[in-house]
Amino acid sequence: MTEMPCADAPPIILAVIGGYLGAGKTTLLNHVLAHAGGRRIAVLVNDFGDINIDATLIRERSSDVIALENGCICCSIGGRLADALMAIAERAERPELLLIEASGVSDPTKVAQIGMLDPAFRLHGTIVAVDAERLDATLGDALVGDIARRQIAGATALVLTKADRVEAPQKAAARRTLQSIAPAALQFEAVHGAVPLALFFDTEAMPRAPRGASELLRAARPAPPHPGISSFSCRSDTPFDKACLKQLFHDFPAPLLRAKGIVRLAGKSAPQTLHVVGGRMRVAPFTGAAPADSVLVFIGCFDSDVESIVAARLDAAKIVHRG
Repeated sequence: MTEMPCADAPPIILAVIGGYLGAGKTTLLNHVLAHAGGRRIAVLVNDFGDINIDATLIRERSSDVIALENGCICCSIGGRLADALMAIAERAERPELLLIEASGVSDPTKVAQIGMLDPAFRLHGTIVAVDAERLDATLGDALVGDIARRQIAGATALVLTKADRVEAPQKAAARRTLQSIAPAALQFEAVHGAVPLALFFDTEAMPRAPRGASELLRAARPAPPHPGISSFSCRSDTPFDKACLKQLFHDFPAPLLRAKGIVRLAGKSAPQTLHVVGGRMRVAPFTGAAPADSVLVFIGCFDSDVESIVAARLDAAKIVHRG
């Protein structure tokens, strides 16, 4: 017989991590998990694409990871989120803390509102990562600027990531921009995801929302759809040439918002994580349980023929061993 949780069990603390594509949410989350200090933490990861790369990266730090992919957690797969929350709440040994990493095009406030519907959870806060290098470009983008602005506006805490990559005047300007959009939110800076752990573990560290949960739910507007944004994925059992991959992303045949994956590269014995933000490709060794094949996910504004064009260029980037 399955043991049910005690009726008077303390609520599970819920924190939602949001932020636009490539802002550093997974890096931030992995830093928190690396310093969990024995706390029971469950992680729920949403990825817009059909393959959940972020969940794979997070499993390096935690075995209790639930993946929700192939849609936006705040709209098209909201029902699956509610089901996942219910399953976590009904565990005999419940986690102390649930961290939800929303996809880069999700409205994290909407995700938090779904969580508040279940009395088994108590909302700690909505923590939004913001790329210090690309804040102005993202907010000024005609297609995605409104998405990023909504994410920032609903935050209880904002983490300015990649703070070491910008000069002091740009950093100060970014802080002023964030202050103008979300004046009540706490602000932090992070390098490689390092933030004060009290932001996640101290229930008194986060300011209370200016309005109660019920009022927030009544006032909530439906999250707008994501017009023109789509994703596709590619797999390969053959290693890629790194220079050819760089060229692919440099000359990408459509507006590319984000690419990520775990790939095999020629001359590298270990699989590599691959991230592309703002046209810049970055790779690093992956030490977790990698898939047997290379896996790449592309998110952007794609016409119907882009997937076949990219697949052909990826074929050309493969290293073919001839006898």
